[in-house]
Amino acid sequence: MNQHIVSVLVENRAGTLSRVSGLFSRRGYNIDSLTVGETEDPLISRMTIAVSGDERVLEQIIKQLSKLIDVIAIKELDASCLRREIMLIKIGVDEKNRPAVLEIAGIFRARVVDVSQSTITVEATGNLEKLNGFLLLLRPYGILELTRTGLVALERGQNQLTISG
Repeated sequence: MNQHIVSVLVENRAGTLSRVSGLFSRRGYNIDSLTVGETEDPLISRMTIAVSGDERVLEQIIKQLSKLIDVIAIKELDASCLRREIMLIKIGVDEKNRPAVLEIAGIFRARVVDVSQSTITVEATGNLEKLNGFLLLLRPYGILELTRTGLVALERGQNQLTISG
């Protein structure tokens, strides 16, 4: 199954997220990632939705989303779009392995955001492949906690999702 990234401009008001996510659950579609945030216009939010499925599933999702009154514009982003995610990772360390963890963090341009006697917390930003590679190298040291923002994406260059009409 292919993963599709759908960018959706919606009205920034109470209940919009619930209506959009409810549409997915009613249809039996799983959301791989969903991020929502206000745009440059405080009355509009952008949703970035990652969903797995074939072209038929994607077509159905776009059709159903377009029926929602809160939805202003929808566009599937192609493979060349800019994709990023942020992770915070708390790693267990001791005097012996602390330098190795810091070295790995440096290689991946992760930023140390907290240090204690027995932990280091780092912030990493990047595409899915980079972040998964980073996690793979950190696992042997003991990941104590992990949180991810979910995918955010924009088209490259002058292409943009605009309000039609």
